[in-house]
Amino acid sequence: MTYTLITANRNYSSWSLRPWVLMQALGIRFTDRLEPFTQSVNYEAFRAFSPTGQVPCLIDGERTVWDSLGIVLYLAERHDGIWPQDEAARAFAMCAVAEMHGGFSALRNQCPMNVGVRVKMAPHDAALRKDVARITELFTQGLESFGGPWLAGPDFTAMDAFYAPVAFRIRTHGLDVGAAQVWVDHILAHPAMQQWEQAALAETWREESHEAEVGATGEIVADFRAG
Repeated sequence: MTYTLITANRNYSSWSLRPWVLMQALGIRFTDRLEPFTQSVNYEAFRAFSPTGQVPCLIDGERTVWDSLGIVLYLAERHDGIWPQDEAARAFAMCAVAEMHGGFSALRNQCPMNVGVRVKMAPHDAALRKDVARITELFTQGLESFGGPWLAGPDFTAMDAFYAPVAFRIRTHGLDVGAAQVWVDHILAHPAMQQWEQAALAETWREESHEAEVGATGEIVADFRAG
């Protein structure tokens, strides 16, 4: 079985990170194909390989599987370890993944993923405070209910993968998640996350709209990227 996983820039592409880090962490082999964002809208270029004109996209022989959640569900039918073995933990993880996939719009819009920079944010508005509070609650519930060190128990699962981009957002934007920071630190130290981060820092290209997006969130106080 040979997969090709198509993703975009390591610095910006939060949706790409989800299946990439999951497959890396679980040892699911794949060919890594990067299609960078070259402009603010990449729909026409990405339509060459993705029916939605978006990344990530998984190619399995003649079959194309799109959307990060679709990819995870597809892999779960073929590989062990995507979801927790414990029934209660599995139900929690599935709900949390669905919540991440369809929610947290303030966090997405106001704290874009940019791995290589650090931002001193302007004061949070009510919508962002609500999202950060819910993230904190969710992380804490998972760690306390299932014993950690991962969000749904002792093993890295799809829940950790789906919240992996949030860990980068928390660090970049200095978000306070209280005691749940222990998971943030833990996942940022994972070898797969370290590999993603090193690639992000090595990227020398910049896409204007993504750069403007992070610049609008506050004052950029550090930039660790090459170039």
